[in-house]
Amino acid sequence: MTTTCTRRAASGLIGTLFLAALATALPGPATAADERTAIFAGGCFWCVESDFDAIPGVLETVSGYTGGTLDNPTYAAVTEGGTGHYEAVRITFDAERVSYAELVAALFRSVDPTDAGGQFCDRGPSYRTAIFVTDDAQRRVAEAAKQDAQKRLDREVVTPILPAATFYPAEDYHQDFYEKSSTRYSYYRWSCGRDETVKRVWGKEAFKGIPGKG
Repeated sequence: MTTTCTRRAASGLIGTLFLAALATALPGPATAADERTAIFAGGCFWCVESDFDAIPGVLETVSGYTGGTLDNPTYAAVTEGGTGHYEAVRITFDAERVSYAELVAALFRSVDPTDAGGQFCDRGPSYRTAIFVTDDAQRRVAEAAKQDAQKRLDREVVTPILPAATFYPAEDYHQDFYEKSSTRYSYYRWSCGRDETVKRVWGKEAFKGIPGKG
């Protein structure tokens, strides 16, 4: 009986050691993407979501409000004015596939950054362009991109570069609106003149970096 128990114990120890060695030899789980965040205001957030979702390396886009003073703002309050909030999009991206500099360049080339009163048919403070930076590195990239855009357009670029503030996700019906209500969205985008204006402002560089739009 003692011999049998000893053999079982030895067998169990050998099995444990084998499994441990196997676990060490096998590759571990895939590492998570180098996820980072960009926050841009570019007029109607439906359109910004649509454009940036098309860029390889963008993992998620969320429409929302930021830059103002009102806690938990609503769409009605923001568009009415007085809250200081912008319609904005929070973009989560894989920095190993697309850089922050590429995203900022794409933003400039998908809006009219010389328009201080709104974007396209949407007028008012909530529809202005802006870049909300999370750190000094993002600020340096954004400033360089702004200078480049101003040089290329030979006009003053009015898009401010602001420190990131609390981001409030918009109501559910705004999220992925371009997919959920594609007919209404397509008509809105066309009737607002967004693509036509961007192409007039940027010429051959319009929507550069956004697949299917350039």
